[in-house]
Amino acid sequence: MKVFKNIYTAGIASLLALSFAGCSKDTFTEINADPNRPSAVSTPSILVGAEKQLMNTLRNEEMNLRGAQLYAQYFSQNIYTDQSRYVVTNSYADNYWTGLYKALNNLNEIITLNTDEATRSIAAAGAAGTNVNQIAIARVLKAFAFHSLTDVFGDIPYQSYGNAGPEFQALQQNPDNLTPGYASQEKIYKDLLNELKQSADTLLKYGSATTFGNSDIIYKGQNAKWAKFANSLRLRLATRIAKKDPTGARGHIEDALNKGVFTSNADNAAFKYTATSPNEAPLYRATVIANRKDFAVSHVLIEALQGKRGPFTAADPRLPKYAKPNVRGQYVGQPYGLPLAAGNMFPTDSISLPGDLINAADYAEVLQEYSEVAFLISEYRTWDQATYEQGVRASLEKWGVGTAEVTAYLAALPAATQENVLSQKYIALFNQGVEAWTEIRRTGYPLYLVKKDDVIWSGVRSGTTLTYRFTPEVGTAIPTRFVYPLKEQSTNRENYQKALANQGDDVTSTRLWWNKD
Repeated sequence: MKVFKNIYTAGIASLLALSFAGCSKDTFTEINADPNRPSAVSTPSILVGAEKQLMNTLRNEEMNLRGAQLYAQYFSQNIYTDQSRYVVTNSYADNYWTGLYKALNNLNEIITLNTDEATRSIAAAGAAGTNVNQIAIARVLKAFAFHSLTDVFGDIPYQSYGNAGPEFQALQQNPDNLTPGYASQEKIYKDLLNELKQSADTLLKYGSATTFGNSDIIYKGQNAKWAKFANSLRLRLATRIAKKDPTGARGHIEDALNKGVFTSNADNAAFKYTATSPNEAPLYRATVIANRKDFAVSHVLIEALQGKRGPFTAADPRLPKYAKPNVRGQYVGQPYGLPLAAGNMFPTDSISLPGDLINAADYAEVLQEYSEVAFLISEYRTWDQATYEQGVRASLEKWGVGTAEVTAYLAALPAATQENVLSQKYIALFNQGVEAWTEIRRTGYPLYLVKKDDVIWSGVRSGTTLTYRFTPEVGTAIPTRFVYPLKEQSTNRENYQKALANQGDDVTSTRLWWNKD
């Protein structure tokens, strides 16, 4: 849908300082200019803002820390435990929706500036790159943003560069469309796959070119890497809909593999933050800057990495990368989903908080990485052993595990099966909350996640034997979606109601199209 572009320009402060006394006609023209719609902003400047807006929203405290990371049971709350039991504030959905549509509007502005005859030559000036390459990269990022939206909500307002279908009404301007219709997730996914295919083909054609230069935080403008990312993302999305559209999915997977997907960690798509304000990573801002210690690594993940839970019995060398030891030098997970009355039963110095690597100010937030691609290929090849091992190795090496430990862990790895591949994929997706939650919804793995009525802690406190079971406050299982923003229910009510008629009730238990039987 239409959301004002999040572009910041210089000179606003000086405009505010102007006195109205004796203002010339030119001065009034400057004052009346909309700072959210500057007349001359370079496309590289728009891109860096869009990339940051995209990643800030996807990994913000609300959606990632309080939503998807809890749903995936990577983290668990202490003190306040409601969100571990699926109580989510409506504003989380509002902010996620608004933030991603802001990023989409900026990405669409890049496309507009590169297609409008009045601005095409200016947009391609200097080191920005050719019009076609700028458009291709913007389309890839738009596809990533739209898939991040539809995987959370289902049917959404959508817009396509290559398909001007009447049901695709988002991002419309001149005139603005403030009440766009919703497209079905089925149509969105099929169009996203075509958008990625066309973009990858363009970027491969000009593979040696550089686009946007250093303003592109993800790949420093390297077209060849953007092409690999587009095809790797196509592999992800095609796998997601393989049960709903097996023929279409197979065609996209084969084409993506033939044209080139990630082959090493050097290909990983990641947005690296800085150690200086105001550009620190989202988790760092949520925990270190805010001095928050009410989120710890869950007992589910800690025990899985210790070889005490799930199909892997060897100690996982990623444990000290993901978590910190407590004051006694032990790794102890916070029991997931304790009732509120028991939320503060474990002092923060007795449990494992997030590790320094993931909690660094300059952390590189991942959009997609090679280990995921290897696991996707293993799945496509009916749980192929070689790519399964490549996926595990890639994850270990990405987290800085030493060569000897990598070799030892791989030697102890059980053979590739559906459970083993998908359980390793879950471990590798740590800190990529929405994608991990989405894969849990799609596959049902790992099997060892806490479920309703499972015992989550049993022991003696103050001479009394206590047993706590997992009791969700909302629903009976991991939520399958977020509810739509409240503002959609009021300002775009007619289209909102049409979406419900197509998809189902606006509740967290309604399954998305790709997840329906």
